[in-house]
Amino acid sequence: MSSLELTLLYLLTAVLAVAACRWAKLPPILGYLLAGVAMEPHTLGLAFGQDAEGIRQLGEYGVVFLMFVIGLEFNLPKLRAMRRHVFGLGLAQVLWTMLLVTCGSMALGWLLPTVWHMDWQTALVLSGAMAMSSTAIVVKMMADRLELESEHGQRVMGVLLLQDLAVVPLLVLIPALSSPPEQLLGSLAAAGLKAIVLIALLLWGGQHLMRGWLVIVARRRSQELFMLNLLLLTLGLAWLTQQAGLSLALGAFICGVLISETEFRVQVAAEIRPFHDVLLGLFFVTIGMLLDLRQVVLQWPLVLLLLVVPVLFKLVLVSVLARLLGAGTGTALRTGLYLAQAGEFGFVLLTLSRREGLVAPELFHPILAAMVLSMLATPFIIMASNRIVLRLVASEWLQQSLQMTHIAVKSINTSGHVLICGYGRSGQAMARMLEHEGITTLALDLDPDHVQQARAAGQAVAYGDATKAPTLTAAGLARASAVVLTYLDTAVVLKTLATIRALAPHTPVIVRTQTDRDLERLRAAGATEVVPESQEGSLMLAGHALALVGVPMRRVIHIVQQYREQRYGLLRGFFHGAADSHEDELEAERLATITVSPAAAGQRLADVLAASGALRVVRLRSRQGTPQTPQTDLLLEGGETLVLSGKAEALTRAEQLLNP
Repeated sequence: MSSLELTLLYLLTAVLAVAACRWAKLPPILGYLLAGVAMEPHTLGLAFGQDAEGIRQLGEYGVVFLMFVIGLEFNLPKLRAMRRHVFGLGLAQVLWTMLLVTCGSMALGWLLPTVWHMDWQTALVLSGAMAMSSTAIVVKMMADRLELESEHGQRVMGVLLLQDLAVVPLLVLIPALSSPPEQLLGSLAAAGLKAIVLIALLLWGGQHLMRGWLVIVARRRSQELFMLNLLLLTLGLAWLTQQAGLSLALGAFICGVLISETEFRVQVAAEIRPFHDVLLGLFFVTIGMLLDLRQVVLQWPLVLLLLVVPVLFKLVLVSVLARLLGAGTGTALRTGLYLAQAGEFGFVLLTLSRREGLVAPELFHPILAAMVLSMLATPFIIMASNRIVLRLVASEWLQQSLQMTHIAVKSINTSGHVLICGYGRSGQAMARMLEHEGITTLALDLDPDHVQQARAAGQAVAYGDATKAPTLTAAGLARASAVVLTYLDTAVVLKTLATIRALAPHTPVIVRTQTDRDLERLRAAGATEVVPESQEGSLMLAGHALALVGVPMRRVIHIVQQYREQRYGLLRGFFHGAADSHEDELEAERLATITVSPAAAGQRLADVLAASGALRVVRLRSRQGTPQTPQTDLLLEGGETLVLSGKAEALTRAEQLLNP
């Protein structure tokens, strides 16, 4: 086959495999792996020859950009914020995995020398590959399942961060381990010195040099120049580390970490994304192509053993370590289930070890096959994790029941409260403002630190997932006067809205977003009002600018209010006062507070609104002062307080009907 025909075959196979994974809601990485397995020379009987080698070499650039993007997302503030999980559970998982696997492999070789033979260098390399888990698959699955902020999600992210960091010394160590025995000690010492220098470069000094250079390039205001410079930096640092006797991937990782500490990180991530996605897909295709399926079929018992034993070993080890470090039994088991598989860094380490001659070909193919199969099984393990935990952990039902009971105790004596979902800065500011006005609030949050500190301060905050119906029910959703969603993740908001509308279709819900990009989607999903932060920021900037150029403050406030009335239906209208101009405001929409007279008892709210004209009920309080949902079929009893919005003439007619 010609090069063009092979390229078309690669693209067709990749497109079909990725489309199938998208349809099945699985990570696209699995599609690339399957495409590579399907294109494996012995599978299709194609003589790839030099073309296959060319594709594999191009796949090396996929590794480079994979490591660059991982470094770009790996920032030191995140590492410091999660240091308890990173240097606790994460460090323990990597060290204990490498120690136990290395010692176990050596012991097995001594016990069964005719069946299993492995020197300590190979055992150490394989233990490092086995310690890795799939960041791409696990993070994608957790994001889709809205679990990144959960207890087990925080622990999983901490372990994955440490694994990313552990790749640096392993990439330095592997070339040194391939040295001849008489040079091994010197090579290891040199590798250790290189690792120290590289880590020092990551932590001190390197960011300043990178920031200075990027500022110089950015001042030229050329997108082409910025992109070329980015490719030069990535491939240049990769080449420098290769010249230093290290790997290409390590240099790309260092470049990503250095850029992540600058203000150009977001722009760089956007610029590099097309290259990263295509080349990363090519890398996983080449991983699949490395599989010799004939060897796998001939050695299927070994493949099955290498699949089952490492997955079970990592599952048990991570679960035990998480339990010893303070996690609940259910949380510990979930953490183990999410991290039991092999990872893309494992492929990087394994292929590098094979290139350095540390892994024999007869062992390489079964290990690679087992790693591919474990990654293919990961989405299904994660999707079944909740059922597995509930079946194996007898106390999980009790713990979930206790959590719901705790939330219910917080809300059992409240009615007409505002339910705040998300207790970050926005949620806390809103709770303080509402409580200052005497309005009861109850907040739900998945950050244990937020919940613990707020509860210690006497605030009504409970640990709970607002996307789940039992949590909202326990929080008194049916009795709440309003719900406020402070999440910025649109997927989380949409899922929470769907749950709220299924349980309480008439409860008003206010949603916070960064931009108005998803405005219509959120409204269609059931949001009563959507507040984009970017638009509110623009209004404040415009207001300050108008005031600074000499526009009277009264006029500035009027202009800002007009824009808000056009944007927000709930804020339309105002309470008319004696100082307001009668001529200017006669036709404007205004607010009026009307208390229903006992003489008007028995009337339906819908009939009053129809007889008055174009009116809208903004707020309704019962005779006891409790906020209620303003339903049009409500039968008035007298004593209720209505806040109505409309023109002056319609409001006058309504007041005559409600106070005859």
